[in-house]
Amino acid sequence: MASFIVERSFSTALTGEDLQSLGTRMEPCLSNYRVEWVRSYLSADRKRSICHYEAADAGSVRSVQREADAQFDRIWLAESIGPTEDGAALRLANARETERLLREVERLRPAISEDAKAAEADRQLTSRVYDAMYSAGLFAMLAPRAYGGLELHPVSCLRVWEAVARIDASAAWNLVMNQAIAAYAAWLPAEGVAELFRDGIPTVAGALNPPARAIRAERGWRITGQVPFGSGCHHAKWLAMPAAEFDGESPRTDPETGQPAVFGTFFPRPEARILDTWHTLGMRGTGSTDYAVEDLFIPDHMVAPVCPLRGPAPEFSGPLFRMWPFTAILGESIVSVGVAAAAVEAAVNLCLTKTAAYNAVPLREQQLTQFMLGKARARVDASRDTLHGAAADAYDDVMGSGGLLSTGAKVRLQVAACFAAEACAEAVRLINDVAGTSSIRTTATFERYFRDAHTLAQHSSNPRRDTDLQGGSC
Repeated sequence: MASFIVERSFSTALTGEDLQSLGTRMEPCLSNYRVEWVRSYLSADRKRSICHYEAADAGSVRSVQREADAQFDRIWLAESIGPTEDGAALRLANARETERLLREVERLRPAISEDAKAAEADRQLTSRVYDAMYSAGLFAMLAPRAYGGLELHPVSCLRVWEAVARIDASAAWNLVMNQAIAAYAAWLPAEGVAELFRDGIPTVAGALNPPARAIRAERGWRITGQVPFGSGCHHAKWLAMPAAEFDGESPRTDPETGQPAVFGTFFPRPEARILDTWHTLGMRGTGSTDYAVEDLFIPDHMVAPVCPLRGPAPEFSGPLFRMWPFTAILGESIVSVGVAAAAVEAAVNLCLTKTAAYNAVPLREQQLTQFMLGKARARVDASRDTLHGAAADAYDDVMGSGGLLSTGAKVRLQVAACFAAEACAEAVRLINDVAGTSSIRTTATFERYFRDAHTLAQHSSNPRRDTDLQGGSC
């Protein structure tokens, strides 16, 4: 949420009745547009006022004024220049915003749950769910406050993402990826950032490999390429694609690394051709299909380097942006936690009523069932705690240093991500053993938990070889 100031002037002095009437008209409008009134100041002659609101964008504040028939002179984005808020105040604000978002997730639960089957069948989220998550402010968690974002603490982000994943893993995956990739805007020139955020907080789908063929043009590049795993590309406002400059048939290499000199590009979604390539075991509703462009012009201001974030613009100077891309990797892994947690909960409910065939003892009274449920729950809790701990320590690391993540923090984050994906897949396998034949029926939820958890474990950020590599750094 960002702060906005509304200035008003009146030809005659306001009365108490005038103020009461304005408050009555304003109240439902504030709720409709999710705008929070903070405080107002009235001049001594009661002919001028300044009102402070918290909202996602200026358009929401403007809509409230107009619908409430509240005259105003101007609305402007505000930034505090008083004493810096202390840690306690920041933590309190973060906690309040987190609880608000969790309430929004619960409010959206029926729609997300109802549309999950359609998303699986269509291999992309429904527009209803994607748009509802955007309207609820769920895509603002990683966005800079200066542009109406929240810049939440990463542990708070993990809590909200897990809550969505417990309802539908595909919805949570799109929610993570399309705001995490948007945070790569921190590397863009100021003109590019302004364009990306021109219509509000952007959603961006993208992939990191393979790079498109880029040919230098006047004030930009012309790119041709195709990338897979474009999660959310059917709904995101923008797409990102890596590119490398070509000299003839071969990419130019960086003389220092000997590797192709890759850079990132941003362009509006309609500029690309979205292909039908997403046919998978699990996570079907993510719409992680290929998209392609041919001879597309990318202006220089929509090009971002692939390098550590150094000397960012003030709006991107916070610790959250210096953790990138690990904010995305944390989000990917917490989706596994949400899937496994939902599977454990479903299994507990099943055991309350089921007696397996050829058994006289209900599942809830069987010692082996209790043992396997306990093992599964322990793996879920350990995964969550490991991710939260790594995220909190990484945030403190960049806060304390004022720079980029240390090698130790990176190692811990990567190990936590790999551990969570593997442990949660194991937890779901234990749940399948508990559920028995209930786990193989498409009319139950267990088979989807199994498919989703094991598809997530194959993501490029989670393979066992990454754990092996990090082990060499310990």
